[in-house]
Amino acid sequence: MLLNNQKSVRWMWLMLLVFLSVPTVAEVRLELEETEITGARELPKVLYIVPWKKTGPDSRPLPMKSLMDEVLAPIDMDVFRRQVRYHEFTHQAPVQDTAPQ
Repeated sequence: MLLNNQKSVRWMWLMLLVFLSVPTVAEVRLELEETEITGARELPKVLYIVPWKKTGPDSRPLPMKSLMDEVLAPIDMDVFRRQVRYHEFTHQAPVQDTAPQ
């Protein structure tokens, strides 16, 4: 019985190898036509940009003035003196009343 069982196992392995080695009949091959793209190689590669509508003013707010622009701007002497006097007037040290006791 053991001998008969070994023969059936060998027979099954042989059949399995035969089935796996045979190409499948249900395989479908799809062949597509090739696409060719041709162009003139003599022409230069140039891009022309043509505006198609007029540009309007920019809606974004303008950037704030730079501090460097203010620092490097020329100073008018009369305006500077007026600013110094105004600063001294508005930032005076408070007067302390020191009454004798």
